[in-house]
Amino acid sequence: MKIGVMSLAHLHALSYIGLLGARPDVELAVADPDAGQRPPGESGGRALAERLGVTRYFDTYEDLLGWGPDGVVICSENSRHRELTEFAAAAGTHVLCEKPMATTVADGEAMVAACAAAGVHLMVAYPVRFSRQFRALLATLPALGRVIAVAGTNNGKLPTARAWFADPVLAGGGAVMDHTVHLADLLDVVLDGAEAESVHAVCNRMINATAPVETGGLVSIGYPGGVIATIDCSWSVPEHYPTWGGLTMRLIGEDGIADMDAFAQAVHGFSESSRAPLRLDFGAGGDAAMLKEFVSAIRDGRRPQPDGESGLRSLRIVARAYESVRTGEPA
Repeated sequence: MKIGVMSLAHLHALSYIGLLGARPDVELAVADPDAGQRPPGESGGRALAERLGVTRYFDTYEDLLGWGPDGVVICSENSRHRELTEFAAAAGTHVLCEKPMATTVADGEAMVAACAAAGVHLMVAYPVRFSRQFRALLATLPALGRVIAVAGTNNGKLPTARAWFADPVLAGGGAVMDHTVHLADLLDVVLDGAEAESVHAVCNRMINATAPVETGGLVSIGYPGGVIATIDCSWSVPEHYPTWGGLTMRLIGEDGIADMDAFAQAVHGFSESSRAPLRLDFGAGGDAAMLKEFVSAIRDGRRPQPDGESGLRSLRIVARAYESVRTGEPA
């Protein structure tokens, strides 16, 4: 099966390329024609692709799609997801799009419509729902009884490796845009696709007062049946912390409580030579299982999950969060 990667703007592309390139059933190709537009010092283009072991590189997206891929993984800046999705759909190619699926609900709806009209799949890259930790959390649901509240955190470092993450146009926002959607997607699974009834959010730039976007945020969501969920989506992890950040989720049911820490599988220590903490991660993560779902769905001719509609529900929460920040009222 032929799978292409469109853009290396998002650093998740490096993981996807490594995993896809290791699969014997996948022919991999990459195109990153926008690399020259990035700030000095940011990697990309043919040089990065070759460093990652990619042997088939195309200079344009047109050439990549002309190669005839069965599917593509879009890893561009958020604001360019719609354009590349529509381009791929018009070529009859299935799409796995990096999260968030778009910067506006209108763009997300257009992506769903374009893929539906072309008869191709649209999947959104939410790897945490494929993690062993989340699957274990779901297994506790029968014992918890009716879920009445959820508390989630998705914290990370200020994303300095790619300047576009803090660009309000290219990213569509800051921490609220970047780190709300993963937990919103997990809520989508836990609550069987229920649409949010209300969203109340606050944000600030306390972590970096000069940033052009918010660096901290808290989103509160009301769901049908009186379920309340909160998401701490801040870029609040110190620059020199041993890891990028993490994601946690607590489910509170009528009959019990269950906790998940998606990135807790690690050995901790201390280095005498560097006078710094050590961390050795051994968790598998969800990227491989997510890519397996995408490839398998193409092969089996079935709709992958999470699909475009799932991505839209998460994106609507983000859009309503920003509206709440603007008005100071629930949206």
